[in-house]
Amino acid sequence: MRPRALLFDWDNTLVDGWAAIQYALNTTFAAFGKPAWSREEVLANVRKSLRDSFPIHFGDEWERARGIFYDAIHATHLDAVRPLPGTAVMLEAAASWPLGVVSNKQGALLREEAAHLGLAQHFKVLVGAGDAVADKPSAAPLLMALRALDLPPGPDIWYVGDTAIDMEAARASGCRAVLLGDAAHDGGVTHCAPDMAFADGAALAVHLSALDKPAATRETQPG
Repeated sequence: MRPRALLFDWDNTLVDGWAAIQYALNTTFAAFGKPAWSREEVLANVRKSLRDSFPIHFGDEWERARGIFYDAIHATHLDAVRPLPGTAVMLEAAASWPLGVVSNKQGALLREEAAHLGLAQHFKVLVGAGDAVADKPSAAPLLMALRALDLPPGPDIWYVGDTAIDMEAARASGCRAVLLGDAAHDGGVTHCAPDMAFADGAALAVHLSALDKPAATRETQPG
């Protein structure tokens, strides 16, 4: 099925910003006497947005922890974030379709990183944590992005991500769940149960390049 539009997750789908996330988490953990996490532990455990995960880690003091985390990440995230290999070619191949980002990274941080990397120009909408009434795995942020694109949800809307939560959010919104990578950090491909899976951005780019432009684009061309 040809997509009508593509929505992407951000961290570990389009970019690698884990160094800043790890630093900010460990700064926060240290302030509360908690042990630090390795990069592997961060990759394995960071799924939910801060407003959903910090009350679990820090209880009634989660708002103080949030302040420490954001102070630390604001100081480092633009220096640390990098596009993943394959992101440029994937976005080039997807340029015929309306594109958006739906992330569990705080909306302001997401948009700062997209602008800093010169990637914001590719997307008509960037929705982050806190922008919608709930964060992934809720359907709310995907539906918000689709409203901005003036498109209804459906299997011709692809949501591309790297975790089971991404696939769950896609299904909750009625969109096609597309896994990028092997999800080794999240139980593997079988655990994530995607509708489609691609090894990396380059593989998805090859697939998109083989598709015609969306019918809506063809219909608006003169002739």
